[in-house]
Amino acid sequence: MTRQLHLGGFQIASQVTHSHAAWRHPGSDTGFTTPEYYHRIGRILERGKFDFVFFADLLAAPVRFGADITEPLRRGTQATATLDPSIVAASIGAVTSKLGVAITKSATYFHPYELARIFASLDHITRGRVAWNIVTSLTQSEAQNFGHDDHLDHEFRYERADEFVRTALELWSSWDPDALVLDKATGVFADPDRVRRVEHDGRFFKSRGPLNVPHSPQGRPVLIQAGASNTGRDFAARWAEAIFEIDPTPEGRRAYYDDIKSRASNFGRNPDGVLIFPAFIPFIGETESIAREKQAFHNELADPISGLITLSVHTDHDFSQYDLDAPVEDVQVTGTQGLFDTARRVANRDNLTLRDIGKWYAQGVLLPQYVGTAAQVADQIEESFRAGEADGCMVSAAQSPGTFNDFVDYVVPELQRRGLFRTEYQGDTLRDHLGLSSTTERVAHAVA
Repeated sequence: MTRQLHLGGFQIASQVTHSHAAWRHPGSDTGFTTPEYYHRIGRILERGKFDFVFFADLLAAPVRFGADITEPLRRGTQATATLDPSIVAASIGAVTSKLGVAITKSATYFHPYELARIFASLDHITRGRVAWNIVTSLTQSEAQNFGHDDHLDHEFRYERADEFVRTALELWSSWDPDALVLDKATGVFADPDRVRRVEHDGRFFKSRGPLNVPHSPQGRPVLIQAGASNTGRDFAARWAEAIFEIDPTPEGRRAYYDDIKSRASNFGRNPDGVLIFPAFIPFIGETESIAREKQAFHNELADPISGLITLSVHTDHDFSQYDLDAPVEDVQVTGTQGLFDTARRVANRDNLTLRDIGKWYAQGVLLPQYVGTAAQVADQIEESFRAGEADGCMVSAAQSPGTFNDFVDYVVPELQRRGLFRTEYQGDTLRDHLGLSSTTERVAHAVA
């Protein structure tokens, strides 16, 4: 069968996603606190046969650039106001029938039993369309919201997350698929021989089990990750079935793709079972000139300070202490190290100041911008797909829901005409859409 492209739509349950200009755009819907906002996006993406909508998340308002939250509130930066994505996922699942829903939950500030129960329940409610984006969280503010003085060390977080995932997998496998009997005649609700305790007693977690949610349609959620640092890449290659990636350059994306596939193979996994989704922001017009006008209008709305506020959050490093018109310094960050390394690499190449980086970051958090007619945007996607940079794409909006509408109305048909993307869903679960195998063998391998 011809290799097929996969598509995800990037969201945060908030007024800002990658584009910090999006909420200010005259065409954007700012009703992010209403169910209708998410229902509309879900229906658009399902109409376009997208594999899933993806919700990133943070567990704290951005208190990292300077002393307080005044500027983030005034400017409306990423995660200043954000709904819980698990609630949004259930709402989207109720008004769609095929679209997958991927949500972010932290392996640092939840317990494996609590998280396993949430995702098993969501997998039932969506009839097998849920994915877990595994993060270890970023900032000291998140730690303080959960009663801790300091955020855990980067390497330690990943050690802990490794056991967290193992424990969750054990809990999801504590019910056999046929354990729920529901035989009214005999009065047998469930077969006790097909439900077992977990008795996990590890370095970081204890959980007796079993989970009190029956085996879900997928067995467990699709696992997603976005490892960028060396440790993060190992973690992603070991556990993830889909990986969300940010790199503004083709050479960076190719290097990442090859590296992750190699690491997955070294972990004894089939590299084809690890799908990589680099993200981009499209600007689509009837002509290239119109598309570039859309891009210029959007980019001019981007505020450098807003970008630096979010960069400070993502790296857990206060960039307000530096001269904004000086070159980007070589600093050690405790948050997303790989993301800052990418920003610094491009800044050094193009002689950008910190203010320039802030402007760029506010335009899309390092995402490349694909600009042109539907055919030209499809050309860029196809080139990335065929050049060994991607198994799929994560589409992020410059305005919502207008970007998704344009992409579905104009780019998706072009991809379909080229035979790159499905014309209909071929199954019902997210695993079906992504072409991933059943979970039974994978779980057995993972927890061994």
